Amino acid sequence: MITLYALLTGYILDLLLGDPVRLPHPVRWMGLIISSGEALLRHLSCRTSKSQFISGVLLTLVVTAVSFVLPYCLLRIAQNINLFLAFGLESLMCYQILATKSLKVESMSVYQALIGGDLPEARKKLSYIVSRDTEQLDELQVAKSTIETIAENTSDGVIAPILFIMIGGAPLGFLYKAINTLDSMIGYQNNCYLFFGRFAAKLDDAANIVPARAAAYLMILASFLAGYDAKNARKIYQRDKYKHLSPNSAHTEAVCAGALNILLAGDNYYFGKLVKKPTIGDDNRQIEAEDIKRTNRLLYLTSFLGLMLASGIRLAILQLF
Repeated sequence: MITLYALLTGYILDLLLGDPVRLPHPVRWMGLIISSGEALLRHLSCRTSKSQFISGVLLTLVVTAVSFVLPYCLLRIAQNINLFLAFGLESLMCYQILATKSLKVESMSVYQALIGGDLPEARKKLSYIVSRDTEQLDELQVAKSTIETIAENTSDGVIAPILFIMIGGAPLGFLYKAINTLDSMIGYQNNCYLFFGRFAAKLDDAANIVPARAAAYLMILASFLAGYDAKNARKIYQRDKYKHLSPNSAHTEAVCAGALNILLAGDNYYFGKLVKKPTIGDDNRQIEAEDIKRTNRLLYLTSFLGLMLASGIRLAILQLF
C-alpha cells in the first residue's frame, strides 16, 4: 500500500508544484549520463555499424540498470529505517517521475506567446519541448505542434509512468523514464543514430505497447467527460492510430485529433531535413491557439483516469499476492 499512497501523493505534488527549474532532477542526471556515455563510447569504438549497435546496447543497459537499482536500494534502506521515511522518499520519487504540470506549463507558455501576437517567442518556447525545426513555423503550425506534443506526451510522460509505478513502484517508474529518455536522445532514425540508438528505440517501442493503447482509451473517455467529440475520437483512433513511424506515438494524437475535429501530423523539418509523414485526423476546422488549452484539459482528465486505473491495478496485485 505504501506505493499506492506514494503515487497518489506524488501525483498531487506534481499538480501543485510542477518541475522546479532550480532543483536537481533525476531525468536531467539521466540525460547527463547518456550524453557522457555516448561521447565516451563513440570515442572508444564506434567505427562500424556493428560496434555502434553494441555500444548503444551497452549504454542502454547501463543507464536502465542504474536508474532502477539506485532508487530500489535507497528505498530498501529507507524501509529498514522507518516506513514513514520510505513513504516520504517514494512519494518524492513519484513526484519527480510524473510530468503532468510541467507539460501544461511548457505548452501554455507557447499559448501565451501566440495570443500575445509574439510568434518568434512562441517558436522559441516550442523549441524547448519538440525536436522539429521551429524557426519557419507559422501560428497555425506552432499551435499544431504544441497540441501534438501534449497529446503524445500524455502517454509517455504521464500514463506510462503511472502504470509502471503501480506495477513495480518508483524504481520501475525510473526504469521507464530512463528508457524514454534514451529514446528521446539517441533513438533517431538518422545516420548518426541509426545503429547506435536502434536498441534504445526498440526497447522504448516495447515498453510503450500497453501504455500507449491504455492512454488512448482513457483519452477517449476523457474527451466524453470534457464534452468533446468522443464518437469521432474513437473513429479517428481506429483509423489513424498507426499513422506514425513509431508503433505507439500516433495513438493519443489520433484520439486528440478526433476529439477536437482537427488535422494533426504531416510533413515537418528535423535538423534541416524534410521528413514526410501522413496526416492524422480530418481537416474539419482550422486549428487555433485555444486548442492548446482544450488539449491540456484532455491531458488532466486522462491523467486522473489513469491514476484511477493504476490504483485499481495496484489493489488487484495486493489482493493476489
